[in-house]
Amino acid sequence: MTANDWVGTVLTVVVFCLMVVVYVYALRPKNREHLESKKYMPLDDERTDNGDKNGG
Repeated sequence: MTANDWVGTVLTVVVFCLMVVVYVYALRPKNREHLESKKYMPLDDERTDNGDKNGG
């Protein structure tokens, strides 16, 4: 196997492991209440920070 094959294999295994960790975190019943409270955050229009960084 060449170096490119090894890099691709290692990267695939690392991404797979990270996805398993994310799925386990998201699907644990213990985290349900916390994640449910955050599910509308991208659609929330009532933010305290309006994005004006220069005071204008």
